[in-house]
Amino acid sequence: MTSRETTIVLADDHRIVRQGLHALLQAEPDFQVIGEAGDGREAIELVKQHKPDVLVLDLMMPELNGLEVARQLSKQAARTKVIILSMYDDEGFVLEALGNGVAGYVLKDSSSSDLILAVREVIAGRRYLSPPLSDRAIAAYQQMARSGTLEKYETLTTREREVLQLTAEGHTHSEIATRLGISVRTAETHRLRVMNKLNLHTQADLIKYAIRRGIIPMEQAGKLSS
Repeated sequence: MTSRETTIVLADDHRIVRQGLHALLQAEPDFQVIGEAGDGREAIELVKQHKPDVLVLDLMMPELNGLEVARQLSKQAARTKVIILSMYDDEGFVLEALGNGVAGYVLKDSSSSDLILAVREVIAGRRYLSPPLSDRAIAAYQQMARSGTLEKYETLTTREREVLQLTAEGHTHSEIATRLGISVRTAETHRLRVMNKLNLHTQADLIKYAIRRGIIPMEQAGKLSS
């Protein structure tokens, strides 16, 4: 590996998507894909282990969603530039991504050259947003956000966010406790605090909230209710 190569880790829960991204990026002579993750928690571990230049990260990831992965990595692995891949062009998602240290936001309906350009731009130290997203639109949204109150989600701790996602994915308290290395009682306590902070009353309320926040995809909610 030469010093000129940009090292990349891919994170997407669909293997066929990862294969396509791998082939696309590996075809660039100065790009080197050095790892692939199928969920958010695995993505964090791979980044901490390999310290890549870039993490290409799907917004919708099991275990930990892309925005939460970015938030944690901004504190643990600041040298790695994070590029979010998303089907959502909502400026609220983009603003939250940028607030969590994301360097690039690429829409999934963009061309393949868009992602390659994004990698090159963030490595050069610049922010990259897919068209039709624009810095002007983001600036306008930031101005509106500053005039509002603190989003309730921002009051959740890292552990509470993890419990929120796992609960929305349909995991039991026992399963959550095992995954996070905590007691069942602690998992129950975290879930109760999440419900109280977000003013949610039922599991259905929690799932709807998680969908609205982009934590889990709509189709997953359908599977949970079937």
